[in-house]
Amino acid sequence: MTYEVIAIGASWGGLRAVGTVLEGIPAELDQAIVIALHRSTDSTRGVLESLLQRHIERRVSEPVDKEAVEPRRVYVAPPDYHLLVDDGRFALSIEARVQFARPSIDVLFESVAEAYRDRAIGVVLTGANEDGAAGLAAIKRNGGVGIVQDPKTATKRSMPDAAIAAAQADAVLTLEEIGPFLYRLCCV
Repeated sequence: MTYEVIAIGASWGGLRAVGTVLEGIPAELDQAIVIALHRSTDSTRGVLESLLQRHIERRVSEPVDKEAVEPRRVYVAPPDYHLLVDDGRFALSIEARVQFARPSIDVLFESVAEAYRDRAIGVVLTGANEDGAAGLAAIKRNGGVGIVQDPKTATKRSMPDAAIAAAQADAVLTLEEIGPFLYRLCCV
């Protein structure tokens, strides 16, 4: 199977979790990585991408509206915007919050599920609400792969627990196991 995009969602404790996952992703992976991380609405643009850039050699950026999705790049949803993917391009939205969040993991994952169908991988990490569960279920319904952080290892286990309950995860792993699993899935 050829996968084109890896969508990652995290909330409470997510910066460390996403950093750990990115560190474990081998350089050989060609897939675009798209991240929705809950953060404060007054976050300064560019700060999160510079923090995550420390964990990976790929270029990390906050996409602009209508920017093309490119392989081997890491994209982070800008603060206070929903990030969607449509026809190989990003769309930014300021529509209402979903699960009290903007960016919403569900919004990103549902757009990825629709755009990439069985060429999508969704990864739900630590968090204190249920955002990401419906989106991961959409990825699975469309033939994609669902990965969830082991709730026992999460800073806040509400998001992983909800994702496991909503979608038949293909793998429930520690943060350190996710990168190697993605490598086996995409490159072997």
